[in-house]
Formats: sequence, C-alpha cells, structure tokens
Amino acid sequence: MQVSTKLIKKQFEQSMNSYDENAIVQKLMAQKLVKKLCEISGSFENILELGSGTGILATEITQNIRYKHYYANDLVEKSKKYLEKILPEFTFLCGNAIKINPSRNMDLIISNAMFQWFSDLEKVSDKLKNYINTGGILAFTTFSPNNFREINKITGLSLNYSSKEDIIKIFSKNFQILYTEEFEEKLNFSSPLELLAHMKKTGVNSLSKNHWTFKDVKEFCEKYSREFPKNTLTYAPIIVICKKL
Repeated sequence: MQVSTKLIKKQFEQSMNSYDENAIVQKLMAQKLVKKLCEISGSFENILELGSGTGILATEITQNIRYKHYYANDLVEKSKKYLEKILPEFTFLCGNAIKINPSRNMDLIISNAMFQWFSDLEKVSDKLKNYINTGGILAFTTFSPNNFREINKITGLSLNYSSKEDIIKIFSKNFQILYTEEFEEKLNFSSPLELLAHMKKTGVNSLSKNHWTFKDVKEFCEKYSREFPKNTLTYAPIIVICKKL
C-alpha cells in the first residue's frame, strides 16, 4: 500500500516527543550505517541528511564523521528544533525530500529508516544523483518485505517494501553499489496493546489512514496473541551504501 505524504507528516509530527525512547531498532540502524560508512570515508565536505526527524542519525554523524556544511531535510518543521540541540550549525530544508533544491551539490546524502516511504525508488535514484558530486556517496537504510510481517499477516496492511535485490538493481543504474546488508531484529512486548503503542510512538501507525474502533483493536489483540503468543514484532532493515560514478 502507498501512504500519503500528508498522513506520514501528521503521524510523525505527533510521535516526535516519544520517538527517541521507542526507536530502538532505528538507533541500531543509524549506528550500523555510520560505522560502515566510516570504513569507506570519515570525512565529507557537504552532507545532506534526508528525513532528519529527532536527530538520531545526526547524533551519530556528529560523533563519527567530519564535515564542513550540514544540510538537513524533513517533512516536519519541528525537526529543526531537535537538530538545534545536536548540530552547531546547519541549513534546514523543510519539505518532500525529492522536491527540495539544495543550493549546492553534496558529497554525502544520507538517510535512516525513511526510504521505505518513497513510492517510486527509481524516481528517487534519478533525482538524488543530480544532488551528488561525482564520486560522492549515497548511504541509506530502509526495510525489506519481511518488515512487520506479523502485522501484515494479521491485518493485511504493509508498505510496498522493495527487496534488497530490487534496490540494488534500481540504484545500480546511477550508482556503484559499495555495500549492502540485510538483517532482522525482533522486539517482544507484554501484550499486543503495548506493541500498538510502540508503533504509534514511532509514527508507524501511518500504515493505516483509518481510525481503529474499540472493536478493531480488540479483534487485532485477540488474533495477535493467538498467532504470536510472545507478542513479537519483526523489523527487517536493509543498509545500502553506493557511489555516484
């Protein structure tokens, strides 16, 4: 399923205050992405971060990577306030990531747990190559079709996730693939209700535009506990690092 930009913006704006303490897997993804990136290069003159959110990735970057100019983009204007606590100086570009127009080309475009919201990765690849200097790096994390497979089994709801193989095929047209990794992380909850609260607090309830009734929630919880007694939720991240030729 595709989710409107307006709904994504609304849900993430509402979840920002609770995001950091609940974004356990997203923090791990940011750490792994930056660690691997540093093995390739630990210095970039111009950096653009897409989907800056509450600054989880920006924190990792400032601690591990040298740079001269930092540009940050997010759909939510409020993101800027979080970044001000992390970055000494930066330029904030509010809006849809593929509609912004940076004032200069970048040496690194980086993003964490955001590319799954794009409906057309080929369009994204074509657009981002125009923002990057020759030899520059595009580094991002996203999720595979196995992500939230429990939710999909119970509700039938799922984003149109791309497989690692499809992502490689798409971005290989404009970039040289330097590194890819796919892994899974499972979180266990005391109940399906706690699981739903976790998803809401990380903005992932954007999966459904319909407001659930008490009956919907009750039925979901009963089905979930029956199918998955340990109340497990599977995250399936993908890491991609590539270079513009």
